[in-house]
Amino acid sequence: MNMSQALKKDWIPKLQSRYAGRGREGKSRMLDELCQDYEYERKYAIKLLGGSLPGPSGQGRAGREPQYGLIEPVVAAIWLAAEQPCGKRLVPILRQWLPYYERRHGGLSGRQRRLVREISAATLDRLLAPVRAQHWRGRGGTKPGSLLRSEIPIRTGTWDLSRPGYLEADSVAHCGTSLAGSFIWSLTYTDILSGWTEGGAVWNKGSAGVLNATREVEERLPFGLLGFDADNGGEFLNHHLWAYMRERRTPVEFTRSRPYHSDDNAHVEQKNWTWARQLLGYGRLENPALVAPISELYREVWAPWQNFFLPCLKLEKKWREGSHWRKRYEPPQTACERLCAPGILPLKARRQLRERRDSLDPFELKDELEEKLKGILLPKLPGAASPQEALASRPQGGASGGSQARPPARFISPTNTQKHINP
Repeated sequence: MNMSQALKKDWIPKLQSRYAGRGREGKSRMLDELCQDYEYERKYAIKLLGGSLPGPSGQGRAGREPQYGLIEPVVAAIWLAAEQPCGKRLVPILRQWLPYYERRHGGLSGRQRRLVREISAATLDRLLAPVRAQHWRGRGGTKPGSLLRSEIPIRTGTWDLSRPGYLEADSVAHCGTSLAGSFIWSLTYTDILSGWTEGGAVWNKGSAGVLNATREVEERLPFGLLGFDADNGGEFLNHHLWAYMRERRTPVEFTRSRPYHSDDNAHVEQKNWTWARQLLGYGRLENPALVAPISELYREVWAPWQNFFLPCLKLEKKWREGSHWRKRYEPPQTACERLCAPGILPLKARRQLRERRDSLDPFELKDELEEKLKGILLPKLPGAASPQEALASRPQGGASGGSQARPPARFISPTNTQKHINP
């Protein structure tokens, strides 16, 4: 039986006065009764009745002295610039981006560099919890394609994933809250082995536009195209794309997923957020003049930034324990790092990838990205004096007006983050 705090407050002073007036045997009997009724240790009961227990200090339990507050501004700035990745992905990003950060904002102290290299993923998540943004989802727009469904086989097995070149493709609708009318679609192409991703924009996902975008993407790939897997949308299941894949010296294996099984294209489905939605949001893009700028943004800025500087997780193994599935992931790596592993690409191709990566700066790409996005998402409005005012006055959600044009986290400026201070 435990003694409540209220009972202690009312009863203990009376017991203490009685205890003080007892002799040795009387005190012993009181201690026996107290220990038997409330399961106290005898030494504690002696101190309690004798009034010698130390009072509360008013301070909480002492823990380890906080040490990562010194690098919190640095971590927050890189986290915001890298599109707010999770802690596991942020660990390698900090190590890779730190030289570029020092080049732009000035050198760090030796202790700050050590803390940046030593901080764990869990500590990063706790450190960034106050500024982590919230996002929401919109609607998709894949319509079944009836052409060639009998000729394009369903991928039932697994490809040879020891070589790059097997792509999964998908489309993303920039329709706002309504699929009615005409609008822009984004096309996403992801290599299964490395996670290398390319993309483009088309108007109304017509077969000719999808074919041209696919041809341009293949020309930009650092490896040859061996296999092509898409969902059952009519933008991919058409004679133009089928002929392009099959009528060549070495035909490309063209397969499709099972209807209504999005997990069959899991590698590209998970890129719909990081590739299209995180960049352009869920707003409606119904100006055909924006197709070329968006395609250029994907090609010149977004693809190099994602493939060279933003690591991604890749599932290593999955097993079942009782009613739960357990997953283990490989250490986060960029697509470039996976392609530059020994034996994946020829030596010349790996050297070209490294040279291109070394010629880029992630913070410069970020600045170029935000500048180009102003012309796409923040058009100059009558009477608008700045992009921020244009954003506030621009109708959100396009024709339907029901969704945000961009996730709000995209407009948290890294320049508002407090710069680091050398101790």
